Amino acid sequence: MSTTSTATVVTPQQPQTTVEPTGGPFIRHSEPGKGRIYDETGLAFAGLVNTPLVALPGYASKFRLRLVASGGVNGNSTAVAAAADAPESAVQLITLWDALGTPIVSGPGFEVLRLIPMFSGGFGLQGSADTHSLPSFSAVATGTTSAGTGDFTLNTAIPLEFAKGYGVVGMADSNTLPKLQIQLAGAASVYTTAPPTVPQLEVRLNADYYWLPQGQDIAPPGLGSSRQWFLQQGSPQPGSNTTQTVTIPRQGGWVDTIIFVLRDSTGARVDAWPSIFRFQLDGIGEISTNLDEIYDDMAIAFGVGLPSPFPQRPTGVIALSRKTSLGQQVLGLLDTYEVALSTSPGTSMTLEGAPWGTGGTPPYTLNAVLGQVIPSGALIQGLQDFN
Repeated sequence: MSTTSTATVVTPQQPQTTVEPTGGPFIRHSEPGKGRIYDETGLAFAGLVNTPLVALPGYASKFRLRLVASGGVNGNSTAVAAAADAPESAVQLITLWDALGTPIVSGPGFEVLRLIPMFSGGFGLQGSADTHSLPSFSAVATGTTSAGTGDFTLNTAIPLEFAKGYGVVGMADSNTLPKLQIQLAGAASVYTTAPPTVPQLEVRLNADYYWLPQGQDIAPPGLGSSRQWFLQQGSPQPGSNTTQTVTIPRQGGWVDTIIFVLRDSTGARVDAWPSIFRFQLDGIGEISTNLDEIYDDMAIAFGVGLPSPFPQRPTGVIALSRKTSLGQQVLGLLDTYEVALSTSPGTSMTLEGAPWGTGGTPPYTLNAVLGQVIPSGALIQGLQDFN
C-alpha cells in the first residue's frame, strides 16, 4: 500500500547580502538614512544662521530642524507671555535654495515651520500633523514663577519629497549642495512679555535621506523635480463686513496645497472669514460653500479640528488640498496627482468675501502659502509601477 508524504521541505538558508537583484524602482535599492548637518549654539535673537550644508551619501527627502531656547531666567516678578505665533515666530525668514540657486522654500517661520508640515503631507499625518503634538515639543515656558523662563523646544521639518522618491535633493557632491539661510527674529516676535534674562537659541539641522543605491546605477524618479513653497500676499486688503474679491498673485506649476492665512492690521491671525467661502481659479467656481463645510473638510482631509488628541486648526488658517486623488484624506506620499491644479503665470486665483467677517483690527491681509510641484519632465500621474 503506497502512501503520500505530507512532509514540508524547508528551503536552505541563503547567503545574506544588502544588494538587491537588478531591476525595480529606486526605493527598492536604497535605504532610509538620517544624517547630522550642523548644530549652532549660543545664538542671540535676531541673528543670522548661514552655515554651509555638508555632504551626505544620498538624496535628502526632508531637512529636520530643531530650534531650542534655553537659559532664560525669571525673578518671579515678571509675567512672561508668548506671542500667538511662538515659538515658530523666532524665525523671521527661512529660505532654501537648490545647488543652482533656485529658491525651493521661502517664508516666515510660522508658515514654513508649522503650517507646511501640518498640511503638506510630507511630514506628520492626521494626529501627528501638528509639530506641537509631537513628543519632542515643549511650549514657551510662561508665567510669573521661576518656571516662566521663556525656554522652548521645537522639532520640525522642511519636507522636499511630494510622492515616494519624487522631489528629493542630491547631497552626495560637496561641490553642488543646497543652501539654507535662517534669519532669526527679535525676542519681541516670540514674547509679548519677555523674561528678565532672555534665552539663547540653538539651531540644529539634520536630514532624512535615501542612501545611494549599492551596486546599482539607478537614480530617484523624476530627479530634478521639486515641490516649491512660497508665501504670496493677496490684494486688496478687505475690511470687515465688506464684499471684496482678493486676488492671489500669478502662479506656475501644479498646485497640490493652498494654505490661506488671514491677519489683521496688527499682524495677529484672525478668523474673519466670510460665512460663504468662494474660491475661484481662472474665474471658475472651484469652491462656493458655507464656511463650516470648509472646516469640516479640513478635519476630514488633515485630521485638524477633530476632538483631542487630534491637533486643532490654528486661528486664521484655512487649507485646501489636492493630494486626495483616491481618498478623502491626505495620505502623505501616497497620491496619484490626478487632481493637482495646473497653473501658469497667467492663472487667476481669487477668494471672495460675501461678506468678510469681523474681529481683530481691520483691514485684513490674506496671505497664501502655495505648494506647487515643478516637474523635471511629465508630472507623475496614476499609480506608480514598483515592479
